Amino acid sequence: MHIGHHSLANNLFVAPMAGVTDRPFRQLCKQLGAGYAVSEMVTSRPDLWGTAKTTRRANHAGEPGLIAVQIAGTDAELMADAARHNIDGGAQVIDINMGCPAKKVCNKWAGSALMQDEPLALAIVGAVVAACAPHNVPVSVKMRSGWSQSNKNAVVLARRFEDAGVQMLTIHGRTREQGYGGEAEYDTIAAVKASVRIPVVANGDITTPQRAAAVLLRTGADAVMLGRAAQGRPWIFREVAHFLSTGELLAPPLVVEVKRLLLDHLQDHYAFYGDFLGVRTARKHIGWYVKALPDASEFRQRLNVLDDCAQQWRAVADYFDELSQRMDRMPSAAMDAETQNNNNPLETVT
Repeated sequence: MHIGHHSLANNLFVAPMAGVTDRPFRQLCKQLGAGYAVSEMVTSRPDLWGTAKTTRRANHAGEPGLIAVQIAGTDAELMADAARHNIDGGAQVIDINMGCPAKKVCNKWAGSALMQDEPLALAIVGAVVAACAPHNVPVSVKMRSGWSQSNKNAVVLARRFEDAGVQMLTIHGRTREQGYGGEAEYDTIAAVKASVRIPVVANGDITTPQRAAAVLLRTGADAVMLGRAAQGRPWIFREVAHFLSTGELLAPPLVVEVKRLLLDHLQDHYAFYGDFLGVRTARKHIGWYVKALPDASEFRQRLNVLDDCAQQWRAVADYFDELSQRMDRMPSAAMDAETQNNNNPLETVT
């Protein structure tokens, strides 16, 4: 798998998710088998570059592998400036956000709203490619299948973006109208792949190793990008990698391993955010880890009143110590249709 002149370890990508894919989370996913991870989106507004939030999102200190930064905005020149600014900060790939469906983003005509304004989308792509070219930094675009069911223009935009110099495309198989509801479809991704020569990444509802294999086969995509499926389950990347190479499923991780991974993740998280924000922003990660485990609801209620990192860390350690006395391995991930009927997983990939 290549992005421009860069080669990657594999074709399993971590999706950029605001409030989730910070540096500690990206590092953990890479440790557990992801070949590539894109940062949380960074604003193109220069007046916000110095804020604590943006500074953290642009922090890649010590991060292994290729450094990819996603930028978001609506002004072509500001987006070009943002690309140059992040390249100065170490970015090796610039990704343009045309996929975010959040109202606060789309109401400003950024994210997936740009798919409604093809001239503006092309102007932004052209300006960013021109800004990155002198530094030999490839540009990618993440977008949706279209704005709505009646306006699926991903194929048209993909061709134009390729002509403008974009070197990789990620397609989420939903429209902006769908948000994260309904089911992702893969026909549009397959059509994009058939229309361009650059690498295409499939995204949307890839929740199991079987689904990843089926989506790659169905679309012909070069890679798959996993987002929500990795929340609280970052080992999914090694599970997918193992299944793609052997056709066999890995056993769920041991409880003692998950305890170690989570406690190490929390230490990195606290160091990254500091005590006040660290203990609060860690709650969602812990909640995802324990969601399917015994007494998870009661544990989370106890956890949410703790406002000290050391107390939170100790509570998590104690919970997993008690859990290990009741079970050796984590439960299997919530199975979707192709997991339950493993005879033909492609039947569930529309």
